[in-house]
Amino acid sequence: MRRIAVITGASSGIGEAIARTLTREGWACVLVARREERLRALADEIGAEIEVCDVGDRAAVEALAARVLERHPTLHLLVNNAGMPARGTFLEVDLDLVEEVMRVNYLGGVWCSRMLQPGLEAGAKAGGAHIVNLVSVAGTVSFAPAGAYAASKHAQLAYSRSLGAALHDSSIQVHSVLPGFVETEGFPQKKVLKSRLLRSFVIEADDVANTVVKAIEKGKSECVVPWFPYRLVGIAQAVAPGLVARFVGMSAHRGESV
Repeated sequence: MRRIAVITGASSGIGEAIARTLTREGWACVLVARREERLRALADEIGAEIEVCDVGDRAAVEALAARVLERHPTLHLLVNNAGMPARGTFLEVDLDLVEEVMRVNYLGGVWCSRMLQPGLEAGAKAGGAHIVNLVSVAGTVSFAPAGAYAASKHAQLAYSRSLGAALHDSSIQVHSVLPGFVETEGFPQKKVLKSRLLRSFVIEADDVANTVVKAIEKGKSECVVPWFPYRLVGIAQAVAPGLVARFVGMSAHRGESV
């Protein structure tokens, strides 16, 4: 029996890369995103199922889970990848955007995990199941030029760690994957970062997808990709938060419209 994976935010970027990588590894994928046309094109190419859903809408996630579990009562993997940017400091960011980014980046993963829990528990009984939360190094660093985004990722990381502790004695493993700057459609880092130094550390979506597979295979609870320099920055944030806050300020994004 093929292992079943549900991947949110799968229409492009990291989610698309994860779907392609898992398919090559023999997984059967259910692709979740808002853009049906993009989803169908990818699904036709890799032989996957699709579900159109905005994970920031709790009722929509509940309906999604019901449809998925009806077809697949046993699930082996949930990848909470759906996310959105929210640029601007807390002095200027639109407050509606603050609410939206928290729903999509943080609460969407909470809702997906809870509502797909019966399928994951069945997968655990059948040999093991996994929840992968795509966080970000922004979950460990207070990044003023994208304050609301960083806050949503701090919440997501705390949730992922707490969920992992709650499921410690079960056969559902929780993995937090924390990428640094990744070049994707929604996050065109090479264009918007002012710092030449930070632009040199931008990675590709395939790098993250490979890390997700390794985390599952090796049972790693938390992975930073790439380890250098991002893991060191996270440690520095804990030790000297004021110094790190001044340093990351240099990476403010170019322009107001990107």
